[in-house]
Amino acid sequence: MRLLYITNQISGSGGLERVLSIKANYLADNLGYDVHIITLNQKDKALFYKFSNSLTYHNITISGNPIKYLLSYRSSIKSIVKSIKPDVISVCDDGLKGFFTPSIIGYPCPMVYERHASINIFKNKDKLNFLNKLKFSLLRKLMHIGAKKYQVFVVLTNENLKEWHLNNLQVIPNPLSFYPEQKSTLKNKKIITVGNHGFQKGYDRLLKTWKIIANKHPNWKLEIYGKIDKKRLHIHLASTLGITNSVSFFEPVKDIQSKYLEASLYVMSSRSEGFGMVLIEAMACGLPCVSFDCPSGPVDIITNNKDGFLVENGNISMLSKRIDSLLSDYQLREEMGLEARQKAKLYLPEIIVPNWDRLFKALTK
Repeated sequence: MRLLYITNQISGSGGLERVLSIKANYLADNLGYDVHIITLNQKDKALFYKFSNSLTYHNITISGNPIKYLLSYRSSIKSIVKSIKPDVISVCDDGLKGFFTPSIIGYPCPMVYERHASINIFKNKDKLNFLNKLKFSLLRKLMHIGAKKYQVFVVLTNENLKEWHLNNLQVIPNPLSFYPEQKSTLKNKKIITVGNHGFQKGYDRLLKTWKIIANKHPNWKLEIYGKIDKKRLHIHLASTLGITNSVSFFEPVKDIQSKYLEASLYVMSSRSEGFGMVLIEAMACGLPCVSFDCPSGPVDIITNNKDGFLVENGNISMLSKRIDSLLSDYQLREEMGLEARQKAKLYLPEIIVPNWDRLFKALTK
């Protein structure tokens, strides 16, 4: 089967890029798919994750005003589609234009949309004023209009289903990046979190939580891995809170598995998530996870009080108490870590990716 992915760029260190590499590699190398990927303005940028040599890449370079940009985008994709004649097209684009790809290029074959983010990703404030609420409401309507044009609209969790009012929905979780033979000892006094410094990751909430924790557990360290924002807002906040001696910020690293294995707890402070890839990665390394119960991923992954803790979204006091309970009790960390490692097996590629194979085959019958 010839499969075409349409995305923006695959050179970054984000969850979408990581997931696409796992799926595309597995489909090509294990299931014999002829996989093509269209990227946008990527040019010769180096890939952060490992993509199989079996994949075929098509980069389109466009610029100019919105009208010129759209027309060039349309003609470039239509030309590539006409050339390779895919059996299925899967669009991986969390921006607004991804919703309208069928309208832009027509329906050369069955088309699938993969939603990798919560619908709340467009929010950049906790409290929206009237104008922001109106803007968000309009975005929701536009996204739903576009989403209806796909044969299948794939979300990552059952909670995600609540965000969309569609008849073409299907849930397929993300596949796991790795499952190491060894697990963390859970004895290093390190807590880890992974993700970019954007508003949705909630690092401002995490740092305020850590201010409480650091006073009680001065020997523990918090490590944050992810693309740092240009204004370095969270680095400045850590300084303002007086916690720079116990918090370290790192740019993304390719061998993030080794960093999980060196830690003893994973904390997620996100305001919203499409899935929470980092949760299953941390769990695969035997780490218990403490997370805000944000829309729309953690509740599907973490079983509260068994392999981690779910905390009311935004409740910093309760988040600090749950973290404190795990830092103070090694046996609890060990028990939850073992449960977490078992849970992670549900997301192994050999379990998840065949769902995509069945979907694509069903669409081409």
